[in-house]
Amino acid sequence: MKISIASGKGGTGKTLVATSMAASLASTGRVAIADCDVEEPNSYLFFPERVLLERRECHVAVPVIEEEKCTHCGRCAEVCAYHALAVLPQTVLLFPELCHGCGACSIVCPEKAISESFRSIGEIFLARSPGVEMVWGELTLGEARTTPLIKAVKERAEGDTVIVDCPPGTSCSMVEAVRGSDFCLLVTEPTPFGLYDLNIALKVLDKMKMPHAVLVNKSGMGDRKVYDYLEQKKVALLMEIPLDRKIAEIYSRGEIFSEKMPEWKPRFAALVSRIKEMVS
Repeated sequence: MKISIASGKGGTGKTLVATSMAASLASTGRVAIADCDVEEPNSYLFFPERVLLERRECHVAVPVIEEEKCTHCGRCAEVCAYHALAVLPQTVLLFPELCHGCGACSIVCPEKAISESFRSIGEIFLARSPGVEMVWGELTLGEARTTPLIKAVKERAEGDTVIVDCPPGTSCSMVEAVRGSDFCLLVTEPTPFGLYDLNIALKVLDKMKMPHAVLVNKSGMGDRKVYDYLEQKKVALLMEIPLDRKIAEIYSRGEIFSEKMPEWKPRFAALVSRIKEMVS
């Protein structure tokens, strides 16, 4: 069972929910949490007893031009949808940050002057703490493309239940993180900003035909418009977490609030059971 935790905006509480859910399921089987916010991963920080098991680089394919074979016909640049190649009269310029590694340039080259090499875009980490396995990625500074690293993080995460902590927003990063999940739980807050971004996120999930429901964090603040919207759209509301200073203080110390407030553990376990019922 793979459950992705996403939202339309940052700061709604995705990591709070993902870590609390993982900790609450730790005694029920093999649980893994995949932090796909590769630009700023932080889920692993909530498990101080972790032991690092693996660290490896994530590579993507890039073309290599053999200038002695190249006739500078320009076919490779014409076929490149991402403008990663520029053919000049005397040389070919490659912009590796734009290359998506599709291989089209090598296929159309009449002189077979293009081969394939690889370059690193970041690192993948695997760690384990009592009851929970953690996988996360760290994108190399200056890299623009997150999706290959996100895909590699998801592929490395294994368990009876895999919880995917998605990056904020509704861009390609979020879509790649959610893709392949059995269910997506959207975390929102009852504010105008929360409602605006929730609406966008739900449209994305509808396009993906992804089963989904909503968890409202920081309930008690803002207004009732989010609840009215969910009722109007017939979107299931599975849980509410109140705006509670104690929860905020626990989270600010880098601690898992369901561990410090154990009455929440059965609630998160029941949440996962409800999700499994909705999927089946």
